[in-house]
Amino acid sequence: MLKELEKIARDAGAAIMAIYQSEDFDVQLKGDDSPLTKADLAAHQVIVDGLRKLNVQYPIISEESADIDWELRKHWHRYWLVDPLDGTKEFIKRNGEFTVNIALIERGQPILGVVYAPDLDAMYIGERDKGARLNGEAITVCHESPQTLRVVGSRSHASQETTDWLEQLGKPYEMVPMGSSLKICLVAEGKADVYPRLGPTSEWDTAAAHAVLTAAGGSVTTVDGEPLLYNQKESFLNPYFIARP
Repeated sequence: MLKELEKIARDAGAAIMAIYQSEDFDVQLKGDDSPLTKADLAAHQVIVDGLRKLNVQYPIISEESADIDWELRKHWHRYWLVDPLDGTKEFIKRNGEFTVNIALIERGQPILGVVYAPDLDAMYIGERDKGARLNGEAITVCHESPQTLRVVGSRSHASQETTDWLEQLGKPYEMVPMGSSLKICLVAEGKADVYPRLGPTSEWDTAAAHAVLTAAGGSVTTVDGEPLLYNQKESFLNPYFIARP
């Protein structure tokens, strides 16, 4: 299945890049004023069509088709959780830091994740108990305690709460700016030491990269230290979380 998922992600990336390299962005605003482009919708269609052709069928939640009644989905034990284009603001800015995200969730936990950054041609894959890879090479988190903490943060969503949280650590730190789910992936490949997200995200924003980080030896927890879980409530909003080795 991994090979098929990788192909689906690459095909979605190709659909995104076809629009990225044109002038036909057609940016709209969704109900929460977040941007939506033709690329989001094109990638969504490629991924959903691809997942529906797999031999094993599970329900699908995508950012672009998330209107599924809680009374139905609360009974799902396994399902696909998809963000066809994470980092739409990065896409619009043309900085390359946007990703295709496909995760398999089992009983609230992401057990398989594919994160593909098409402009960077970076393919992250993480599978429970089998490790994580970047473009076929094994990756692991950095367990060394650095003198200066490398803190990955958002290019588009700076937070005073994040600054306050970092100051409370009482340790020198440097910011590593990055967009989209690549922030969690930087922790997974040992290029960052922590990613505190004290701001709003949705479950599809984090699930695939969460699977990659877990497979690489890291964790994603709430600020209270509880595991970050999925499909546990009607809302798709995540609590604030910390991604770390």
